[in-house]
Amino acid sequence: MRVSRRSALLGGAATLALSTALPAVAAPSRKLVDPFTLGVASGDPTPDGVVLWTRLAVSPLNEDGLGGMPDRVVPVHWEVAEDERFRRIARRGVAHARPESAHTVHVEVGGLRAGREYFYRFRTGGELSPAGRTRTAPGPEVLRTELTMCFASCSHYGQGYFTAYRRLAEDHPDLILHLGDYQYEYAAGANEVRKVLGPETRTLANYRLRHAQYKTDPDLQLAHATAPWAVIWDDHETENNWADEVPEQPDPAFLARRAAAFQAYYENMPLRRTAKPNGIDLQLYRRIRWGGLADFHMLDTRQYRSDQACGDGVKAGCEARLDPTRSITGADQERWLLDGLHRSRARWNVLGQQVFFAQIDLTPGTPEGFNMDAWDGYKVNRDKIAAGLGQTRNAVVLTGDVHRHWAADIKAGYGDPTSKTVGVELVTTSITSGRDGNDDPNAAVLAENPHVKFHKNRRGYVRTKFTASELRADFRTLPYVTKPDAPAETAASFLVQDREPGLHRA
Repeated sequence: MRVSRRSALLGGAATLALSTALPAVAAPSRKLVDPFTLGVASGDPTPDGVVLWTRLAVSPLNEDGLGGMPDRVVPVHWEVAEDERFRRIARRGVAHARPESAHTVHVEVGGLRAGREYFYRFRTGGELSPAGRTRTAPGPEVLRTELTMCFASCSHYGQGYFTAYRRLAEDHPDLILHLGDYQYEYAAGANEVRKVLGPETRTLANYRLRHAQYKTDPDLQLAHATAPWAVIWDDHETENNWADEVPEQPDPAFLARRAAAFQAYYENMPLRRTAKPNGIDLQLYRRIRWGGLADFHMLDTRQYRSDQACGDGVKAGCEARLDPTRSITGADQERWLLDGLHRSRARWNVLGQQVFFAQIDLTPGTPEGFNMDAWDGYKVNRDKIAAGLGQTRNAVVLTGDVHRHWAADIKAGYGDPTSKTVGVELVTTSITSGRDGNDDPNAAVLAENPHVKFHKNRRGYVRTKFTASELRADFRTLPYVTKPDAPAETAASFLVQDREPGLHRA
């Protein structure tokens, strides 16, 4: 992106010169000193609009999580332009950053043209934000288009630099999906690459501070300013391996902790008001349609799931995982997803979700061992969804969580290698979690799972390109994250052809 790569994050002479193009704003009684320290973002595009986000914080790392802002409402002017110099203004208005929401701003812009690039920015108290680039989705009937979409997961601030976000932004994506573990709840650990601030997150102030520390990272800010995001959470945005109302370890205060985590997550993500939390509940699963090319079914596999079977972890001989009453989606979300797959007329049906979907035996030899936190711990629920995927034209499951790149065929049954392939699964490695990684090929596990086509234990992300005739997936890796500014390379590429489910090396 031209403006954000060149000048948006630092302001830059070009952006500063444009400040007079914004309408005059009455200065507050005490001038704010750069309230845009956490950058800007956009998300959840539709054919006629997008969500714009920013959060005011003059002192973003204050322990109270309030960013050093005054205890009053602050008016924030925003504008959307068709050009990077903001000469052709498409929409503008005023939002109000309120202290009860940590001075966050969510603007749901409508009235834009479908399938178009736009630029946006904010201004308050005489201060101008960095500029961001965003894009509306194509119209519902548009098929003959291309979509470059990158997806990522698992960014632990203490375990490395967020260079992968910068490399992702340099790929010029039209859309970015984040599949969970955007931030981690842990307190600072020993020998961290970068110091995590604050204790383990339990209170609203804790979570607000943690999100703010992440958002100060310039590489993450660049990725947010480059393209619209569609986000979903996994466990660490709240607590490791939580399941509905059940914490990892007994905790009588867990529901209060969950409510605080949900509030901070909504405040810090470019989400629509339909996702505004109500106590311990937040409606996160939703669809994002990219013309007639792709339907993205964004799932929540934490808030409605049954507690993990057999005490969690990798288990062999766990009969409880076969219980038909166990669910990772909950009954309502399962019906919503299956109905959406049945009704979809998109060329590609894509599940954006958190944990390994295809069966994977993680124990070499016998007996088989499965991860109870993944879909293997909820077999009947998984089989219903797989059957639904098999009825769509082209089914693709996108996954995060496991800090490794994987690519796998999704089978109707895994006991027979000749079983029908109903879709493919692309698993992104982490941005930093797991530190640098290594080149262990994991041959013993791969031998147990012939439907798995690729594995790589390095940090990075996945870049995809959707067209009407094929999907290309490039598994991007970095050699290290414990030092800044690593290069990125493509470790492997796969193609999926229209109406031919299954992965093929590019």
